[in-house]
Amino acid sequence: MVQRYKSRFRLGMTLLLGLFLLINGLTISLLVLTRQQHKALEPLLLTFLLITCALGLPAAALLARRLFRPYQQLVDEAERAPVAKRISPEKDETEFVLETFQTVVGQLQSQGEQLERMRALAFARAESAEKFSERIVASVPSGLIAFSAGGLANMVNDVARSLVGAEEEGGDGGGEGQTIRKLLRHAPDLAELVEHCLKSGDLYRREEFAVNHPAWASPRRIGATVAPIEFHDARGAICLLTDLTEVIELREAVALKKNLESLGEMSAGLAHELKNSLAALHGYAQLLQNPLPVKDGQNIATAMLQEVRSLSEMVTVFLNFARPQTLNLAATSLGEVIDDCAAELGPLLGELGVKLSVSGDLPMVEADDRMLRQALLNVMRNAAEALDADCVRRTVLVRGFQQSDQRGKTWAVVEVADAGRGIPHADLQRIFIPFFTTKSTGHGVGLALAHRVITEHGGSISAANATGGGACFTIKLPAARE
Repeated sequence: MVQRYKSRFRLGMTLLLGLFLLINGLTISLLVLTRQQHKALEPLLLTFLLITCALGLPAAALLARRLFRPYQQLVDEAERAPVAKRISPEKDETEFVLETFQTVVGQLQSQGEQLERMRALAFARAESAEKFSERIVASVPSGLIAFSAGGLANMVNDVARSLVGAEEEGGDGGGEGQTIRKLLRHAPDLAELVEHCLKSGDLYRREEFAVNHPAWASPRRIGATVAPIEFHDARGAICLLTDLTEVIELREAVALKKNLESLGEMSAGLAHELKNSLAALHGYAQLLQNPLPVKDGQNIATAMLQEVRSLSEMVTVFLNFARPQTLNLAATSLGEVIDDCAAELGPLLGELGVKLSVSGDLPMVEADDRMLRQALLNVMRNAAEALDADCVRRTVLVRGFQQSDQRGKTWAVVEVADAGRGIPHADLQRIFIPFFTTKSTGHGVGLALAHRVITEHGGSISAANATGGGACFTIKLPAARE
């Protein structure tokens, strides 16, 4: 808009100056041609000529200034030009401007060559860094896969190809450029996790998956960490894969060894209980071989009957623990189950002088009401019996709350804590073994039964010693879906 205004102003001044020059030319012609015929008009024409000259000269000066302003700006810029060798401005202005800008052009060419050398050096460094990064990725002992926002594999190293079975098929470009489902077709669970990471941006750590390839004799177990890669307007994902097959096999072997050890301890405990009862029955039978008063014989018979009942009870408990039972899952109120357990434990709590405190959030869970009640009852009874006569704080705390894992699954958590002497460190891993007990009474099956019931519900139970004293049992159960 301003440039258009300047152009119109310059055109108008040029036309006005041309008009003044035309009028002056005509006036001078009239003075010369009609000087003899019209001497009376000569003063008037001279006055008119002076007026037009007076008006035309400022217009001419203003127009010349307008016309030569770009040239003057060019000269000013030449004087301010940052040239290495200063040119004397005493020369002709045109020569000064030309020499100045020739010097500036030479400096720009020199700087351009320097920039080109720097660009070549930066390109060489970038290429070297890229090759170094490729060597690092190829040398990483773990599998590495990078996916773009569109779900295509941008980078797959050799270890990753081997882990997901991509190297078994030829002609697939090494895995790069493939979609998630195609590259991870032998690990569909991992493919689903990567797709979820691209959509939600969630981070998944130390997940385990099975890779089933038709050419393999057995499935391969891999551990995966899937993390989002945030860009300006998109989100990618990177997968770090590790072969866990040997580790899992070793872990299963250790678990089998522990199970056999637990079975041995359980058998030893059961044999010990049976031996004690059989020894008592053997002693009573020897006493009955000798003539005894009727009253003593009745007492011995009663004692023998009690031992037989104890043996029968122990066998029944063992069978209840060993016999698999079908779960009748339904939405169950965890708060109501704990209230029922508290009511059933009322006489025992009153006899021991123990108070039960229930607090927190106790949501609905998918459980078998009868079996879950029995499991929680065993844990709460164990906590109450752990408070011996020397304990000052005679309270069993039951606290409930909810928590979510990395996959968004919601768990109902129940903590049962006492203020007793705690559990010896060596016994923390043995308290859930059947017939292992540190008490003078009982068969040691209550916690083992609770452990089995909780794990059958898809949950977990663990024990630890609290910082302030006593033991704390933590029970986790899957929360019911709303």
